[in-house]
Amino acid sequence: MSTERRAPLDRRRVADTALALLNDTGLDGLTLRAIAKELDVKAPALYWHFKDKQALLDEMATEMYRRMVAGAALDPADTWQERLRKANRGLRRALLAYRDGARVYSGSRFTGTDHAVQMEETLRLFTAAGFSLARAVRAAATSYAYTVGFVIEEQGVQPLPDERREGFDVAERARLLADFPLSAMAGAEIFEDYDRQFEEGLEIVISGIGARYGIG
Repeated sequence: MSTERRAPLDRRRVADTALALLNDTGLDGLTLRAIAKELDVKAPALYWHFKDKQALLDEMATEMYRRMVAGAALDPADTWQERLRKANRGLRRALLAYRDGARVYSGSRFTGTDHAVQMEETLRLFTAAGFSLARAVRAAATSYAYTVGFVIEEQGVQPLPDERREGFDVAERARLLADFPLSAMAGAEIFEDYDRQFEEGLEIVISGIGARYGIG
């Protein structure tokens, strides 16, 4: 009889296992049954820790955040613009590390207060730069929504960086839209070079925030 002891089952271990499975199954295929099988336990054992799949997604998003910020100290010398650039670039990298990463993260509720450390520092930086608290929150929330939405669309085409879904061939799209030349040419702008697209869009958001609130 094996004397090997398994690590105790807890919320973090379940979330770690779910994140490890995500790249194979995608969000739609990620079931409590599949996670339980990977952990070598019965599915009902997971309900001691998570009442439903959304509760698990909340813990997965929290763990994604912990991994994203681990060792990434904020620079107090950042301008508000640079803080938004760094935060949203880091968020995009974190979401792209998992199949359906943006869908997991979107709408989830953090299960602890880990996020409050960076949130507090960022809001302090913004208010020191001249933003009211309300405007600081709106600026951060708007850039966050841009990034999450961008990655949801990006992963709809490229579920992982080295994959591309069938049906998103730019040349074939151009052929089908030959009677609509501008729309045909737009395909390369919509479905290729996501790094460039993201950076340009982020700069539009940041410039818009500055222009809207009159803060340079």
